[in-house]
Amino acid sequence: MLLPPRTCEQQVVETRQRRKPEVLLDPHKPLMRAPLVDPFGREISYLRISVTDRCDFRCVYCMSEDMTFLPKRDLLTLEEVDRVATAFVARGTRKLRITGGEPLVRRDIMNLFRSLSRHLTSGALDELTLTTNGSQLERYASELAACGVRRINVSLDTLDPDKFRKITRWGDLAKVQRGIEAAQRAGLRVKINAVALKGVNEDEIEGLMAWAHGLGMDLTLIEVMPLGEIEPGRIDQFLPLSIVRARLMDKYTLDDDPYRTGGPARYVRVRETGGLLGFITPMTHNFCESCNRVRLTCTGTLYMCLGQEDAADLRSAVRASSDDALLYRAMDEAISRKPKGHDFVIDRRRSRPAVGRHMSVTGG
Repeated sequence: MLLPPRTCEQQVVETRQRRKPEVLLDPHKPLMRAPLVDPFGREISYLRISVTDRCDFRCVYCMSEDMTFLPKRDLLTLEEVDRVATAFVARGTRKLRITGGEPLVRRDIMNLFRSLSRHLTSGALDELTLTTNGSQLERYASELAACGVRRINVSLDTLDPDKFRKITRWGDLAKVQRGIEAAQRAGLRVKINAVALKGVNEDEIEGLMAWAHGLGMDLTLIEVMPLGEIEPGRIDQFLPLSIVRARLMDKYTLDDDPYRTGGPARYVRVRETGGLLGFITPMTHNFCESCNRVRLTCTGTLYMCLGQEDAADLRSAVRASSDDALLYRAMDEAISRKPKGHDFVIDRRRSRPAVGRHMSVTGG
């Protein structure tokens, strides 16, 4: 159940001031249970939650321009999202990432952040974060920081306003940049995510890196993934990051760095800028061997792998009973089917995407 609309600061103070006998359970901390472990011995400690399939952009590698979105009745309520997230925290999840679509366009989304922040206060959760296109950050950055969010990912593929409009179809670069500034003023650590697109932004990657590092932000580059039917062919968009890295090494010194965020990126430290540069390479070098992640869609469907269609229906378990026994059983059964890795392939012999659903459905 979502907490009543109190500020996160009030919630933290109330939790610290509450004096209770040691024998009583903390109502803000879930009863911890056995961790979720997949068939390959990987402990599931990271849950990505898509709270909406809707977005105020229509990025060319993510969505069709004329998208049909889910009816609102099919979506989990925010209370149900909180309940599933809490069940995962009780089973060992230490990191929650809220995604979309664009998560900040979901109505009353800050109620969810306020409620989930109780797991940060109790110590049951290490990190609550989100991935956003930045369009709503100017409005929400301070509230996010007040709820214990310490760092965020902002998706941004170009610093050219005209090109930004072409890539996002509807986006306003200046608005996103104001949002990033608001986030940094609020004390949020910002990481920029950029999808490398052949013939679109490959000539800007060096400049994007210099800009991000100059403002104290890390940059992560992402290979385009074969998810969903889109108008441009994926083979025409795909730029291997091995090529990008080789080009950068002609000018920069890239030192391997052990920094990890719990996600799939592998990092180097750019000696000349002092900043971190990440590479997410599902196509040229997959990151499946250490995968500790699962993804919950806004409809309550749990995908154990981004690159596979196999999924589990958690919404039915949530709505069948107010007790979490059915939910835990569905979670256990789902994790028992988590595959070793994905089957992403992009080549001209495959005219259809490896996975039919759009990235916005599963969560970015």
